[in-house]
Amino acid sequence: MELLKFDQVSGQKVMLKTTDPRHYSGRLSNTTGRLEKENPNFADKMFEAINGVNRLQQETNNLSVKMVTDPDSMDAHDITIAIAKANSALAITKAVVDKAIQAYKEILSFR
Repeated sequence: MELLKFDQVSGQKVMLKTTDPRHYSGRLSNTTGRLEKENPNFADKMFEAINGVNRLQQETNNLSVKMVTDPDSMDAHDITIAIAKANSALAITKAVVDKAIQAYKEILSFR
């Protein structure tokens, strides 16, 4: 059994050895001695996706306003495509959130 050195342990966190290149990778900071993630975690990815959906909704709203205020500068097909993208992104986001809530409720019912 291989014991960890003092600098490999920080509080209750232990740096895991990666034996396979497909493992989740992280870097040990030289200044703090803590693990810094190269890849964002699930929460970061979720916030990024929600911000993308919000951006699509805002873009659709801006195109709709532009269509009303200056109809000659806009093509109806562009607005239709933007609305379809925003609606599908919102529907997918709602489905993911509903599944996450359902999974959370199932986990709570295991008690």
